[in-house]
Amino acid sequence: MNKLLIEALKNAFDMEQDDAIGLAKTVETIFNGQKEIEDMTIDKYARSLFYELQRQNLLKIRREEMKEQGKAMRKFYWSLDKQRIKQEARRKQQKNMYKIYQEIPSNAWHHRLNNA
Repeated sequence: MNKLLIEALKNAFDMEQDDAIGLAKTVETIFNGQKEIEDMTIDKYARSLFYELQRQNLLKIRREEMKEQGKAMRKFYWSLDKQRIKQEARRKQQKNMYKIYQEIPSNAWHHRLNNA
């Protein structure tokens, strides 16, 4: 799953290889070999990361309702969406035609505007 997750992260977030590897390691560390983890067991930073991954449909969340001591309780569980990860990993990246503009230093833009 690691290689697929890395490729899916690269494609979904337009990430560099090293960044995707680091993020995939973080996700795998949080899951710690489990297929599903309870939301209450993760910290707020991991939860924030998981919400971003869920927005890209790489993670799923499941809700379980129960009664404890007469009170209605809800528990939430996170899991990797393996099917979606495979799809995203295999998706061809579209070349960004405008990426060249990101490589031009911002001071070059200001210089051009001031001398026009």
